[in-house]
Amino acid sequence: MRSKVAGLEPRGFKWVIAGRLAMSERIGGYGFQHRRVRREEEITWLKDQGINAVLSFLPSNQNHSAYEAAGFTVYHRAIEAELEDDDVAEIFALFDEAMTVPGASLLVHRDLIDDVIVGLLGGYLVHGGLIPDPIIATSVIQEIAGRPLGPEGRRLIPAGA
Repeated sequence: MRSKVAGLEPRGFKWVIAGRLAMSERIGGYGFQHRRVRREEEITWLKDQGINAVLSFLPSNQNHSAYEAAGFTVYHRAIEAELEDDDVAEIFALFDEAMTVPGASLLVHRDLIDDVIVGLLGGYLVHGGLIPDPIIATSVIQEIAGRPLGPEGRRLIPAGA
């Protein structure tokens, strides 16, 4: 008899660092596709995977109350325009804050998996000293995301740790 896994995997879910750092599209979908029941199912699935914190790059605090009700620690940094160097440093500081919490397992999301989110995650691999070579970090994050990284994302990966 097979055990039933509760919940629904969020679209685009990928582990960047197994058990510690993941990415996905917006929980519950975005725009007209967003559904409360789907959001609840995806939150259930995330909890079953050990996720206990969310860093949202959405323009507003959408879903924050649902995340908090589920027991997640919530971090938020709206990304609405092209990121400047100061913005990227601020975002990496949020990653540092979230990832230094003992036992933290962080989900990072935006409406869609795009160059910005993939570039920031690749940049965090360099910033955090996990992959000191930016060329290798770029290759690794592209492999994880299953998509090439364009110029907008590549510029978010620092020259080296």
